[in-house]
Amino acid sequence: MNLIDDKEESRRGRKVNHLLDVDSLSLNSVNTIINSSKKAKSILLSKNKTLSLKGKTIVSIFFENSTRTRVSFEQAGKILGADVINVNVPSSSISKGESILNTVKTIQSIGMDSLIVRHNHSGVPYFIARNVNVPVINAGDGMHAHPTQSLLDIFTIKTEIGDIKNKKILIIGDVKHSRVARSNINLLVRLGAKITVAAPTTLLPDSWIGINKKDFKIISHYKKMESNLSDTDLIMLLRVQKERQDQGSLPNLEEYSKLWGLTKYRYDTLSPNTFIMHPGPVNEGVEVASELLNHKNSLIDKQVENGVAVRMAVLEFCIS
Repeated sequence: MNLIDDKEESRRGRKVNHLLDVDSLSLNSVNTIINSSKKAKSILLSKNKTLSLKGKTIVSIFFENSTRTRVSFEQAGKILGADVINVNVPSSSISKGESILNTVKTIQSIGMDSLIVRHNHSGVPYFIARNVNVPVINAGDGMHAHPTQSLLDIFTIKTEIGDIKNKKILIIGDVKHSRVARSNINLLVRLGAKITVAAPTTLLPDSWIGINKKDFKIISHYKKMESNLSDTDLIMLLRVQKERQDQGSLPNLEEYSKLWGLTKYRYDTLSPNTFIMHPGPVNEGVEVASELLNHKNSLIDKQVENGVAVRMAVLEFCIS
């Protein structure tokens, strides 16, 4: 069973279909992936497998730690019938001084049909894509982009809340260091959502401070953030990325939680129809109170669950 219909495959032709960020996708392609994700979710719920990528070899190489993205890509590939190879970076020739490019070209010579890559430096997947002849899928590069997380968030919103157009979405947290925020804002604005970003100025990109547009505004004071909570359809929380921050970005996590965290008290002021999302991993008690993680309006587990279906659709979109 193919997730991507024949008409769509014919329209795309035979070019190499990299997925480096959501800005490389037309809205038609986004809709194709979302519709394919629905088919993939049906396959998952049926506990069956499909052989649409049988005989294909997918290689993943993660230079940064990952649980959700790495495991869901591996599961997605196997359900589609592909052979999935995970390269262990510490035990690879990279640890002996081999360059990323030579490592990737070596793997390509051995044989692969797609490469999934995550790296702590922005732009590495783009560099690799220019030097290989197979689809490259960006699984997160530095502070730049995380396209499959954005796509699974869109899929989750559409299936759990409804149409995105005119939805009021409040994004709270470490925007400056978040590749998820960049990809999500890009795609959500294109889909017609009304976006408000709330964060202390030290956690906002410098070029964003003071910017306010019709469908995109910035709040840099927690009191203003609190006043916007009650007029929100969805709150998207961001992880405080301690591993990427310069010294002085935050006084301490306790202070951040007090001013910007989604506490039970703050949540109780919201509309009963306000939903919560977080890309994970969650710093419990920092970005969100632990008791809210399993709230009936929390979509955090749904995001993880949908990751497999969306990455099945992405693999077929790029490889088939």
